[in-house]
Parts: sequence; structure tokens; C-alpha cells
Amino acid sequence: MMVAPVVNEKSMSTEKLVSESLLNVDFHSVKKASLVLRALNHKLRQQLLKVIEDEKKITVTEIYVKLRLEQSVASQHLAILRKAEIVATERDGKFIYYTINHKRIEEINKFVKELVG
Repeated sequence: MMVAPVVNEKSMSTEKLVSESLLNVDFHSVKKASLVLRALNHKLRQQLLKVIEDEKKITVTEIYVKLRLEQSVASQHLAILRKAEIVATERDGKFIYYTINHKRIEEINKFVKELVG
């Protein structure tokens, strides 16, 4: 019978413990994936996406007026969706229009279906 050596966790960093374990997990990718899923798993951001989808192409001003939000709140949530590449932006003169990145939504749906089986 093989017995694993006793490891004094105080003497080893968590990173070293993980790297020496049998786990082969890309924690950087896991973190990125969790940020994308968290971007979608928020009621206000879901409302933002619904408004953008209904209008097809909309400015931040139109969004915050429709949802009765502060401009800064709408902008912060849109930034999270942009970072996750769930929405795309398009500049037309001084206006920036938001659209849904349908390809990204399809990728996320496929990933989630594979994840949950």
C-alpha cells in the first residue's frame, strides 16, 4: 500500500501544493470562464441584454433612459459585458452603439451544455 507523504501546508505555498498534485487544471482559464458566466448571471445585466436584443443597436444613453438607471451604473455593467465579449460596440460619429455578440452567446451556451452534461 502506497502512503502519500505528509505535507506541512504551512511550509509550502498553495501554488506549489497544486502544481505538485495530480490535478491538471488551468486555473487561469477557469477564472476567465467564471468571469464570463458571472457576467451573464446578474439580473440587471440580463435586463441590459434584453433591451439591446430588442433594439438590435442602441446607445448607452438610450439604455439608461429605458431602464431608469444612473448613467454610471449602466456604463459599469456594459463594461463587464464588453470585457466578457458578450456585447460589441460600434462607433458612429460621436455615438457608440451596443449590439449583442451572438457568436459569443452561442459559444457560452455550448460550453454550459457541455459542462452540465
